[in-house]
Amino acid sequence: MAKKDTLKEIIQKKNERVLLAKQQIAEEELKEKIKGIPPARPFIEAINKPRQISLIAEIKRSSPSQGVIREDFNHLQIAQIYQDIGVQALSVLTEEDFFGGSLAYLSEVKNIVAAPVLRKDFIFEPYQVYESRFYQADAILLIAELLSKDKITELMGLSADLGMDCIVEVHGEKELKKVLNLKVPLIGINNRDLRTLEVDLKTTEKLFPLIPKDKVVVVESGIRNYQDVLFLKILGVNAVLIGQAFMESPDIRKKVEEVMGW
Repeated sequence: MAKKDTLKEIIQKKNERVLLAKQQIAEEELKEKIKGIPPARPFIEAINKPRQISLIAEIKRSSPSQGVIREDFNHLQIAQIYQDIGVQALSVLTEEDFFGGSLAYLSEVKNIVAAPVLRKDFIFEPYQVYESRFYQADAILLIAELLSKDKITELMGLSADLGMDCIVEVHGEKELKKVLNLKVPLIGINNRDLRTLEVDLKTTEKLFPLIPKDKVVVVESGIRNYQDVLFLKILGVNAVLIGQAFMESPDIRKKVEEVMGW
C-alpha cells in the first residue's frame, strides 16, 4: 500500500481554500485594505536575544498526526496565558482543514497580546502574503520543500515590502542548501517530516551545525520538556516553537514554566 502523503493532501485543500478566498476578496482589494493597517511588530528582534533561548508559543486546536489536541480550545484564553507569562512571540495555526485553524484567530489574538504573531500555514503564493498582513500577521512561515528558490525569494521580498519577517523552514540537507543560497536571516528547522508526520530530534543535531552563525535559528516540533530546551540552548539555537506540549496540558501556564525553566 502506498504511504499516505499528508503534505500533498494539505496542499490540495489549501489550493481550494485560496481559490475561494480570491472569489470573496480579490487581490487588488486586499492590497487596498492593507493600507490602513498598523505596521507589523518586529518578529526577528523579539526572538533573537543574546544568551537566552526564546519561546514562540503556538495556538493550535488539532493536527493531522494527533487529531484534536485540545478539546476545550479557546484561542483568546490561550493567547492571554501566553501574554501573561511573557512569551517572546506567538504562532497561530490558521490552516482550517487539518489543524482546525482560522485566519480570524490571527487578528483576534493580535488585539490582546503585545508580542509579535506568526501566521503558521502552508503559504505558496502572493495572495496569501497579502492576506496574512490583512489579518495582522507580523511574520509568516515559508516551507522550503513546497517552494522553488525563485518563489522563496519572491514571497520573502513581498513580505519585507509589507513589513513582515519570514521563517523559512527546512527539514533536510537538500532544502537547507537551497535556503543558504538565498539571503534568509531566519531559518526554521522542523524535526517533523511533513509527508510521513514522523518526528526526530536528530534532524536538528544534523542540520544546525551546517547553518552559519549569523543566522537566527528556530527549532520546531517534538520539543517536550526542559531537557530538550536545555539541549537546544547549549547547541546555540535562538528560539523554540512549541505547540503540542502546551495544548495537551490541562494547565498551560504551568507547562510553559516547566518546559522553559522559567
